[in-house]
Amino acid sequence: MGIVTRTGDDGLTGLWSGERVRKDDMRVEAYGTIDELDSLLGEAKHWLKRPDVREIAEEVQRDLYRVAGELATRTGSFSSPITAADEDRLSVYVERLEAEVPLKGFVIPGATIQSAKLDVARTVCRRAERRIVSLAWDADVPGPLRRYVNRLSDLLFMLARAEEASEGGVRYAKPEAKP
Repeated sequence: MGIVTRTGDDGLTGLWSGERVRKDDMRVEAYGTIDELDSLLGEAKHWLKRPDVREIAEEVQRDLYRVAGELATRTGSFSSPITAADEDRLSVYVERLEAEVPLKGFVIPGATIQSAKLDVARTVCRRAERRIVSLAWDADVPGPLRRYVNRLSDLLFMLARAEEASEGGVRYAKPEAKP
């Protein structure tokens, strides 16, 4: 099968579950934003200096294929849905990073190129979450998937802070008073 199919020329696209929907359908918006996030993480990986952060980013990219697939399935069930265990895995990463890089106030994003890339990915993740919440008002979106995307933005925030900490420190909006 080639890339050019011409099946979308009329403004419709096919879901994983087979239905044809408008390209501006809220479901397409949701999984399209997840696709955008996946691409941003792919770019960010080329800048990341910490091997553990790069490994987590790639793991998340594999998860995002499952998130998008589940969002692109309107009828029936997706073969590999996001579960509570996936959500818990992200929470463990966040807790570990918070212990390593305790936060002291509001952060100014982008102290390094690698943290800037992760911060942009985080904001797209938040947009994806908003699209998913909008979809959930009219369609069934499983709780584990919604919670996973919420945890993911927290994780991306902490991955960015870990990269910054490795390069000299996190920048805060209000400098701490020096003793």
